[in-house]
Amino acid sequence: MPMALGSGTEDPLPTESRLANSCIQARKKCEADAACKAAYRRLGSCALGLSSPPPSEEPSGLADCLEAAQQLRNSSLLGCSCHRRMKHQAACLDIYWTVHSARGLGDYELDVSPYEDTVTSKPWKMHLSKLNMLRPDSDICLKFAMLCTLHDKCDRLRRAYGEACSGTHCQRHVCLQQLRAFFERAEEPHVQGLLLCPCAPTDRGCGERRRNTIAPACALPSAAPNCLDLHGLCVGDPLCRSRLADFQTHCHPRDILGTCATEQSRCLRAYLGLIGTAMTPNFVSSINTSVALSCTCRGSGNLQEECEQLQRSFSHNPCLVETITAKMRVHKQLFFPDAVAPVFPVMEHQNKNPALRPQPWVPFLFSCSLPLVLCCSLW
Repeated sequence: MPMALGSGTEDPLPTESRLANSCIQARKKCEADAACKAAYRRLGSCALGLSSPPPSEEPSGLADCLEAAQQLRNSSLLGCSCHRRMKHQAACLDIYWTVHSARGLGDYELDVSPYEDTVTSKPWKMHLSKLNMLRPDSDICLKFAMLCTLHDKCDRLRRAYGEACSGTHCQRHVCLQQLRAFFERAEEPHVQGLLLCPCAPTDRGCGERRRNTIAPACALPSAAPNCLDLHGLCVGDPLCRSRLADFQTHCHPRDILGTCATEQSRCLRAYLGLIGTAMTPNFVSSINTSVALSCTCRGSGNLQEECEQLQRSFSHNPCLVETITAKMRVHKQLFFPDAVAPVFPVMEHQNKNPALRPQPWVPFLFSCSLPLVLCCSLW
Protein backbone atom coordinates (compact mmCIF):
# COMPACT_ATOMS: atom_id res chain seq x y z
CA MET A 1 0.00 0.00 0.00
CA PRO A 2 1.49 3.39 -0.94
CA MET A 3 2.31 5.85 1.80
CA ALA A 4 3.05 9.54 1.40
CA LEU A 5 5.99 11.42 2.82
CA GLY A 6 5.69 15.18 3.10
CA SER A 7 8.26 17.74 1.93
CA GLY A 8 9.38 15.65 -1.03
CA THR A 9 9.70 17.03 -4.53
CA GLU A 10 9.99 15.53 -7.97
CA ASP A 11 10.06 18.86 -9.77
CA PRO A 12 12.62 19.36 -12.53
CA LEU A 13 15.69 21.44 -11.81
CA PRO A 14 14.56 25.03 -11.25
CA THR A 15 15.43 27.58 -13.91
CA GLU A 16 16.53 31.13 -13.24
CA SER A 17 13.07 32.45 -14.10
CA ARG A 18 11.46 30.42 -11.29
CA LEU A 19 13.51 32.19 -8.62
CA ALA A 20 12.27 35.44 -7.13
CA ASN A 21 15.51 37.23 -7.97
CA SER A 22 18.10 35.00 -9.62
CA CYS A 23 21.60 36.50 -9.65
CA ILE A 24 21.85 35.61 -13.33
CA GLN A 25 18.72 37.61 -14.16
CA ALA A 26 19.83 40.42 -11.84
CA ARG A 27 23.14 40.72 -13.67
CA LYS A 28 21.33 40.93 -17.02
CA LYS A 29 19.29 43.83 -15.65
CA CYS A 30 22.45 45.45 -14.31
CA GLU A 31 24.25 45.16 -17.64
CA ALA A 32 21.42 47.11 -19.28
CA ASP A 33 22.39 50.12 -17.13
CA ALA A 34 25.79 51.68 -17.88
CA ALA A 35 26.49 52.87 -14.31
CA CYS A 36 25.47 49.54 -12.75
CA LYS A 37 27.51 47.61 -15.31
CA ALA A 38 30.63 49.67 -14.58
CA ALA A 39 30.22 49.31 -10.80
CA TYR A 40 29.75 45.55 -11.09
CA ARG A 41 32.93 45.19 -13.14
CA ARG A 42 34.89 47.27 -10.65
CA LEU A 43 33.58 45.11 -7.81
CA GLY A 44 34.61 42.03 -9.77
CA SER A 45 38.20 43.27 -9.69
CA CYS A 46 37.89 43.78 -5.94
CA ALA A 47 36.70 40.20 -5.48
CA LEU A 48 39.76 38.88 -7.28
CA GLY A 49 42.07 40.86 -5.01
CA LEU A 50 40.41 40.16 -1.67
CA SER A 51 42.89 37.45 -0.76
CA SER A 52 45.63 40.07 -0.52
CA PRO A 53 44.51 43.45 0.91
CA PRO A 54 45.48 46.57 -1.07
CA PRO A 55 48.94 47.82 -0.05
CA SER A 56 49.01 50.77 2.28
CA GLU A 57 50.52 52.95 -0.40
CA GLU A 58 47.39 52.47 -2.54
CA PRO A 59 44.48 53.54 -0.31
CA SER A 60 42.53 54.50 -3.41
CA GLY A 61 42.00 50.81 -4.21
CA LEU A 62 39.96 50.18 -1.07
CA ALA A 63 38.01 53.40 -1.54
CA ASP A 64 37.22 52.45 -5.13
CA CYS A 65 35.86 49.05 -4.04
CA LEU A 66 33.69 50.63 -1.34
CA GLU A 67 32.38 53.17 -3.83
CA ALA A 68 31.49 50.41 -6.30
CA ALA A 69 29.67 48.50 -3.56
CA GLN A 70 27.76 51.62 -2.58
CA GLN A 71 26.65 52.18 -6.17
CA LEU A 72 25.13 48.68 -6.26
CA ARG A 73 23.07 49.15 -3.10
CA ASN A 74 19.94 50.04 -5.09
CA SER A 75 20.56 47.36 -7.69
CA SER A 76 18.66 44.08 -7.84
CA LEU A 77 22.08 42.41 -7.56
CA LEU A 78 22.24 43.16 -3.85
CA GLY A 79 19.30 40.94 -2.98
CA CYS A 80 19.83 38.29 -5.64
CA SER A 81 20.00 34.59 -4.78
CA CYS A 82 20.63 31.14 -6.25
CA HIS A 83 19.23 27.63 -5.87
CA ARG A 84 21.31 24.53 -5.22
CA ARG A 85 19.32 22.58 -7.82
CA MET A 86 19.41 25.21 -10.56
CA LYS A 87 21.01 24.48 -13.93
CA HIS A 88 23.60 27.28 -13.91
CA GLN A 89 24.38 27.23 -10.21
CA ALA A 90 28.14 27.87 -10.54
CA ALA A 91 27.61 30.99 -12.65
CA CYS A 92 24.93 32.24 -10.27
CA LEU A 93 27.18 31.79 -7.22
CA ASP A 94 30.08 33.56 -8.94
CA ILE A 95 27.82 36.59 -9.39
CA TYR A 96 26.59 36.43 -5.80
CA TRP A 97 30.09 36.36 -4.30
CA THR A 98 31.29 39.07 -6.67
CA VAL A 99 28.63 41.37 -5.25
CA HIS A 100 29.06 40.17 -1.67
CA SER A 101 32.83 40.30 -1.76
CA ALA A 102 32.40 43.66 -0.06
CA ARG A 103 31.54 41.73 3.10
CA GLY A 104 35.29 41.37 3.48
CA LEU A 105 35.46 45.15 3.59
CA GLY A 106 32.97 45.33 6.45
CA ASP A 107 30.12 46.28 4.15
CA TYR A 108 27.74 43.35 4.51
CA GLU A 109 26.37 41.10 7.23
CA LEU A 110 28.27 37.84 7.70
CA ASP A 111 26.84 34.35 7.24
CA VAL A 112 24.02 35.20 4.85
CA SER A 113 23.07 32.27 2.65
CA PRO A 114 23.18 32.83 -1.12
CA TYR A 115 20.42 30.25 -1.58
CA GLU A 116 16.70 30.79 -1.90
CA ASP A 117 15.00 27.45 -1.47
CA THR A 118 11.74 26.96 -3.30
CA VAL A 119 9.97 24.50 -1.03
CA THR A 120 7.15 22.43 -2.49
CA SER A 121 4.56 20.45 -0.58
CA LYS A 122 4.11 17.60 -3.04
CA PRO A 123 3.81 14.27 -1.23
CA TRP A 124 6.29 11.58 -2.16
CA LYS A 125 4.70 8.19 -2.82
CA MET A 126 6.46 5.21 -1.30
CA HIS A 127 5.18 1.73 -2.07
CA LEU A 128 5.99 -0.31 0.99
CA SER A 129 4.60 -3.39 -0.71
CA LYS A 130 7.80 -3.51 -2.77
CA LEU A 131 9.69 -4.30 0.40
CA ASN A 132 7.94 -7.62 0.92
CA MET A 133 10.95 -9.40 -0.54
CA LEU A 134 12.99 -8.30 2.50
CA ARG A 135 12.89 -10.15 5.79
CA PRO A 136 10.49 -8.52 8.30
CA ASP A 137 13.37 -7.88 10.70
CA SER A 138 15.51 -6.07 8.11
CA ASP A 139 16.85 -2.79 9.48
CA ILE A 140 15.46 0.53 8.29
CA CYS A 141 18.67 1.53 6.50
CA LEU A 142 18.38 -1.58 4.37
CA LYS A 143 14.74 -0.78 3.64
CA PHE A 144 15.63 2.73 2.39
CA ALA A 145 18.49 1.29 0.33
CA MET A 146 16.00 -1.07 -1.31
CA LEU A 147 13.62 1.82 -2.04
CA CYS A 148 16.45 3.68 -3.77
CA THR A 149 17.41 0.59 -5.78
CA LEU A 150 13.81 0.22 -6.96
CA HIS A 151 13.70 3.86 -8.08
CA ASP A 152 15.42 4.37 -11.45
CA LYS A 153 16.76 7.87 -10.86
CA CYS A 154 17.93 7.23 -7.29
CA ASP A 155 19.57 3.95 -8.29
CA ARG A 156 21.33 5.51 -11.29
CA LEU A 157 22.74 8.43 -9.29
CA ARG A 158 23.76 6.17 -6.42
CA ARG A 159 25.56 3.75 -8.70
CA ALA A 160 27.37 6.66 -10.35
CA TYR A 161 28.94 7.87 -7.14
CA GLY A 162 29.52 4.28 -6.00
CA GLU A 163 31.67 3.72 -9.07
CA ALA A 164 33.41 7.09 -8.84
CA CYS A 165 34.27 6.61 -5.16
CA SER A 166 35.54 3.05 -5.45
CA GLY A 167 38.84 1.40 -6.27
CA THR A 168 42.44 2.03 -5.32
CA HIS A 169 42.89 4.78 -7.93
CA CYS A 170 40.02 6.94 -6.80
CA GLN A 171 40.06 10.54 -8.00
CA ARG A 172 38.68 12.48 -5.07
CA HIS A 173 37.37 15.44 -7.08
CA VAL A 174 35.36 13.09 -9.33
CA CYS A 175 34.04 11.22 -6.30
CA LEU A 176 32.93 14.48 -4.65
CA GLN A 177 31.32 15.67 -7.88
CA GLN A 178 29.23 12.52 -8.21
CA LEU A 179 28.41 12.56 -4.50
CA ARG A 180 27.09 16.13 -4.85
CA ALA A 181 25.08 15.10 -7.90
CA PHE A 182 23.31 12.41 -5.86
CA PHE A 183 22.51 14.71 -2.93
CA GLU A 184 21.34 17.48 -5.28
CA ARG A 185 19.37 15.57 -7.91
CA ALA A 186 17.87 12.55 -6.18
CA GLU A 187 14.50 13.10 -4.53
CA GLU A 188 14.96 14.43 -1.01
CA PRO A 189 13.09 11.60 0.77
CA HIS A 190 15.44 9.06 -0.84
CA VAL A 191 18.53 11.07 0.12
CA GLN A 192 17.36 11.72 3.66
CA GLY A 193 16.24 8.13 4.14
CA LEU A 194 19.60 6.68 3.10
CA LEU A 195 21.70 8.97 5.27
CA LEU A 196 19.37 9.50 8.23
CA CYS A 197 17.94 6.06 8.83
CA PRO A 198 17.64 5.06 12.51
CA CYS A 199 19.54 2.07 13.84
CA ALA A 200 19.35 0.15 17.10
CA PRO A 201 22.36 0.89 19.36
CA THR A 202 23.56 -2.72 19.07
CA ASP A 203 23.08 -2.99 15.30
CA ARG A 204 26.55 -2.17 14.00
CA GLY A 205 25.68 -3.45 10.53
CA CYS A 206 22.90 -0.89 10.21
CA GLY A 207 25.10 1.89 11.58
CA GLU A 208 27.95 1.01 9.26
CA ARG A 209 25.60 0.93 6.29
CA ARG A 210 24.40 4.42 7.18
CA ARG A 211 27.91 5.79 7.68
CA ASN A 212 29.14 4.26 4.42
CA THR A 213 26.56 6.24 2.45
CA ILE A 214 29.25 8.94 2.10
CA ALA A 215 32.05 6.42 1.30
CA PRO A 216 34.69 8.38 3.27
CA ALA A 217 37.63 6.32 1.97
CA CYS A 218 37.56 8.49 -1.15
CA ALA A 219 35.30 11.42 -0.32
CA LEU A 220 37.28 12.46 2.77
CA PRO A 221 41.02 13.31 2.93
CA SER A 222 43.31 10.37 3.73
CA ALA A 223 45.06 12.36 6.47
CA ALA A 224 43.21 14.81 8.70
CA PRO A 225 44.11 18.39 7.70
CA ASN A 226 43.91 21.31 10.08
CA CYS A 227 40.29 22.49 10.25
CA LEU A 228 41.27 26.11 9.54
CA ASP A 229 43.16 25.02 6.42
CA LEU A 230 40.08 23.06 5.38
CA HIS A 231 37.95 26.15 6.01
CA GLY A 232 40.31 28.28 3.92
CA LEU A 233 40.09 25.78 1.07
CA CYS A 234 36.31 25.87 1.31
CA VAL A 235 36.04 29.67 1.35
CA GLY A 236 38.22 29.82 -1.75
CA ASP A 237 35.65 27.76 -3.69
CA PRO A 238 32.36 29.57 -4.46
CA LEU A 239 30.27 26.39 -4.17
CA CYS A 240 31.73 25.21 -0.87
CA ARG A 241 31.65 28.75 0.51
CA SER A 242 27.98 28.99 -0.40
CA ARG A 243 27.08 25.68 1.23
CA LEU A 244 28.97 26.64 4.38
CA ALA A 245 27.23 30.02 4.53
CA ASP A 246 23.89 28.24 4.07
CA PHE A 247 24.74 25.89 6.94
CA GLN A 248 25.79 28.75 9.21
CA THR A 249 22.58 30.59 8.37
CA HIS A 250 20.10 27.77 8.96
CA CYS A 251 21.81 25.57 11.57
CA HIS A 252 23.04 28.34 13.86
CA PRO A 253 21.79 28.47 17.48
CA ARG A 254 20.39 31.94 18.02
CA ASP A 255 21.03 32.08 21.78
CA ILE A 256 22.63 30.22 24.68
CA LEU A 257 19.46 28.17 25.08
CA GLY A 258 20.08 26.63 21.66
CA THR A 259 17.10 28.24 19.92
CA CYS A 260 17.60 27.59 16.21
CA ALA A 261 17.65 30.41 13.68
CA THR A 262 15.31 28.70 11.20
CA GLU A 263 13.11 25.61 10.93
CA GLN A 264 14.60 22.12 10.96
CA SER A 265 13.85 21.41 7.30
CA ARG A 266 16.15 24.21 6.19
CA CYS A 267 18.89 23.16 8.60
CA LEU A 268 18.69 19.61 7.31
CA ARG A 269 18.85 20.75 3.69
CA ALA A 270 21.83 22.98 4.46
CA TYR A 271 23.65 20.16 6.26
CA LEU A 272 23.10 17.73 3.39
CA GLY A 273 24.28 20.42 0.97
CA LEU A 274 27.79 20.28 2.44
CA ILE A 275 28.20 16.63 1.46
CA GLY A 276 30.47 16.43 -1.56
CA THR A 277 32.36 19.63 -0.73
CA ALA A 278 35.74 20.09 0.95
CA MET A 279 33.87 20.25 4.27
CA THR A 280 31.97 16.99 3.94
CA PRO A 281 30.75 15.89 7.40
CA ASN A 282 30.00 12.29 8.28
CA PHE A 283 28.99 10.05 11.15
CA VAL A 284 31.95 9.33 13.39
CA SER A 285 31.19 5.64 13.96
CA SER A 286 28.62 2.91 13.52
CA ILE A 287 27.39 2.94 17.12
CA ASN A 288 25.90 6.44 17.41
CA THR A 289 24.77 9.43 15.37
CA SER A 290 27.56 11.84 16.28
CA VAL A 291 28.87 13.77 13.28
CA ALA A 292 32.15 15.57 12.69
CA LEU A 293 34.34 17.18 10.08
CA SER A 294 37.31 15.17 8.89
CA CYS A 295 39.93 17.51 10.34
CA THR A 296 41.93 18.29 13.47
CA CYS A 297 42.90 21.41 15.43
CA ARG A 298 46.43 20.23 16.12
CA GLY A 299 48.94 22.88 15.14
CA SER A 300 46.47 25.77 15.21
CA GLY A 301 48.73 27.92 17.39
CA ASN A 302 47.06 31.11 18.58
CA LEU A 303 44.01 30.27 16.44
CA GLN A 304 43.19 27.19 18.50
CA GLU A 305 39.95 28.69 19.83
CA GLU A 306 38.73 29.63 16.35
CA CYS A 307 39.54 26.14 15.11
CA GLU A 308 37.67 24.42 17.93
CA GLN A 309 34.71 26.70 17.39
CA LEU A 310 34.55 25.53 13.78
CA GLN A 311 34.64 21.91 14.93
CA ARG A 312 31.90 22.50 17.50
CA SER A 313 29.61 23.99 14.85
CA PHE A 314 29.18 20.38 13.73
CA SER A 315 30.01 18.18 16.73
CA HIS A 316 28.30 20.29 19.44
CA ASN A 317 25.53 21.99 17.48
CA PRO A 318 22.15 21.59 19.26
CA CYS A 319 20.22 22.64 16.16
CA LEU A 320 21.90 19.99 14.05
CA VAL A 321 21.45 17.38 16.81
CA GLU A 322 17.74 18.07 17.06
CA THR A 323 17.29 18.15 13.30
CA ILE A 324 18.97 14.79 12.68
CA THR A 325 17.24 13.17 15.66
CA ALA A 326 13.80 14.42 14.57
CA LYS A 327 14.25 13.17 11.01
CA MET A 328 15.38 9.74 12.21
CA ARG A 329 12.30 9.59 14.43
CA VAL A 330 10.09 10.35 11.41
CA HIS A 331 11.76 7.59 9.42
CA LYS A 332 11.27 5.09 12.23
CA GLN A 333 7.60 5.96 12.63
CA LEU A 334 7.10 5.48 8.90
CA PHE A 335 7.89 1.77 9.22
CA PHE A 336 6.83 1.31 12.84
CA PRO A 337 3.90 3.72 13.37
CA ASP A 338 2.90 2.15 16.70
CA ALA A 339 6.35 2.43 18.28
CA VAL A 340 6.76 4.96 21.06
CA ALA A 341 10.45 5.18 21.83
CA PRO A 342 13.12 5.57 19.15
CA VAL A 343 15.32 2.54 18.42
CA PHE A 344 18.38 4.69 17.84
CA PRO A 345 20.59 6.49 20.35
CA VAL A 346 19.97 10.20 20.67
CA MET A 347 23.03 12.14 19.67
CA GLU A 348 25.07 12.79 22.77
CA HIS A 349 26.29 16.33 23.15
CA GLN A 350 28.82 15.00 21.46
CA ASN A 351 32.49 14.10 21.16
CA LYS A 352 34.84 15.32 23.87
CA ASN A 353 37.92 14.72 21.75
CA PRO A 354 38.37 17.83 19.55
CA ALA A 355 40.42 15.83 17.07
CA LEU A 356 37.75 13.18 16.60
CA ARG A 357 37.01 12.54 12.96
CA PRO A 358 35.09 9.94 10.98
CA GLN A 359 36.77 6.54 10.93
CA PRO A 360 38.18 5.29 7.61
CA TRP A 361 35.66 3.46 5.48
CA VAL A 362 35.91 -0.24 4.65
CA PRO A 363 33.34 -2.53 3.03
CA PHE A 364 31.34 -4.09 5.86
CA LEU A 365 30.53 -7.80 6.14
CA PHE A 366 30.34 -8.42 2.42
CA SER A 367 33.07 -9.59 0.06
CA CYS A 368 31.50 -8.17 -3.08
CA SER A 369 33.83 -5.91 -5.00
CA LEU A 370 33.32 -2.25 -5.72
CA PRO A 371 32.07 -0.39 -7.82
CA LEU A 372 28.79 -1.92 -6.62
CA VAL A 373 29.76 -1.89 -2.95
CA LEU A 374 27.20 0.77 -2.17
CA CYS A 375 24.54 -1.45 -3.60
CA CYS A 376 25.59 -4.96 -2.66
CA SER A 377 26.87 -4.03 0.81
CA LEU A 378 23.31 -3.02 1.61
CA TRP A 379 21.78 -6.39 0.88
